[in-house]
Amino acid sequence: AQIGLVLLIGMAAKNAILIVEFARHRREQEGEEIKVAAREAGRLRFRAVCMTAISFILGIMPLVIATGAGAFGQRSLGVTVFGGMLAALVIGTFFIPGFYAIVQGTREKLKTKLGMENIVGGKVQ
Repeated sequence: AQIGLVLLIGMAAKNAILIVEFARHRREQEGEEIKVAAREAGRLRFRAVCMTAISFILGIMPLVIATGAGAFGQRSLGVTVFGGMLAALVIGTFFIPGFYAIVQGTREKLKTKLGMENIVGGKVQ
């Protein structure tokens, strides 16, 4: 089950990175508002994230329904990863764009408040 959790963290992080990177690109390159960029990133990456998660879940099904020798170990891994990936799918598709909007909005407000609008990556533009 612990190995499954490590695998699950990697898959969930990959899905979240896809959404955040797409939103960041739309924000910086196309100049969209934070909430619009986050919403569009979630909408446009929804299918890719769902396809990845569903194929992963279907690939885990033999572990969930395992029988015979070693079935207990296989089922514990399968159930852990199956349930975790379902949770990561819901969190990734619905909450990550909102979290991005909150964090990016706060970051930009702090930069404005501290007078650091022209500093990107530690370099003054």
